[in-house]
Amino acid sequence: MDFLRWLEQLRTPFGDVLMSLVTHLGEETLFMVVALVFFWCVDKKRGYYLLFSGFTGTVCIQFLKMIFRIPRPWVLDPNFTIVESARAEATGYSFPSGHTQCATDLYGGMARSSKKRAMQIGGVVLCLLIALSRMYLGVHTPLDVLVSLAIGAALVLILYPVIYRCYERPKYMYLTIGIILLLTLANLLFVMLYPFPADVDAVNLADAQENAFKLFFIILGMCILYPADVNFLKFDTKAVWWAQLIKLAGGIALILVVRLLLKTPLNALFGVNLGSGIRYFLIVIVAGVLWPMTFNFWARLGKKEQTV
Repeated sequence: MDFLRWLEQLRTPFGDVLMSLVTHLGEETLFMVVALVFFWCVDKKRGYYLLFSGFTGTVCIQFLKMIFRIPRPWVLDPNFTIVESARAEATGYSFPSGHTQCATDLYGGMARSSKKRAMQIGGVVLCLLIALSRMYLGVHTPLDVLVSLAIGAALVLILYPVIYRCYERPKYMYLTIGIILLLTLANLLFVMLYPFPADVDAVNLADAQENAFKLFFIILGMCILYPADVNFLKFDTKAVWWAQLIKLAGGIALILVVRLLLKTPLNALFGVNLGSGIRYFLIVIVAGVLWPMTFNFWARLGKKEQTV
């Protein structure tokens, strides 16, 4: 807490705005958009790598949050103040930092899979800046962000050779996906069945259970996505630039429709946890199977333009 109090004394209105903008770079939504840009438009193998790094890291973080159940800094010390604009997104337990993990898996993964020195340096700098922003805003302690940096970095380094070598070897890729699925299942069973003490924060527990269902069904969707891709779709990411923009915008819009419009009916039918899981399963199927069925069309548009 001493380091956080020191940062608290350094805060300025400009610094608050700047660090709030920096911390948004570690959000889950941005991670998904950037990962899908690679998966759909740049390099499918690299897209798989970023997605699996992010999903695996999130499972590890969620597991640790509920094992240790460490409150946020302002709960530990009521005299400590945070930047109020950051409070709304600082949900769940404090340890470890989800934003830092997400940023490390995304920007660290982009750095690890790039041969460009600027990308490598920029990725590392972004990871560190986002970690610093979480402490500056007062929503995480140094321990929270350091553990997340370590977990994210470890996954980035370990999964890079694994995913790249398994990508064209389906039986090994299936094994990798199966291991990640078992990890999400273990997290799901833990948050649903473990006899947590009576003083456990009910809101945080409910969030952890909903997130556990989402993660399990996301990886369950990947169990369908990958074999559909290697056996049937085999889609190409290439297209002329304007077709890429339409492809990306259309895909994101379609995912938002599934994510937003199906939330209420699915939750009403199956409850929040199972309903959320089914919704994210459908998002994976739409993003990885149904929408890529249109990619040959976008690629042909580019070829027609080049021919003319």
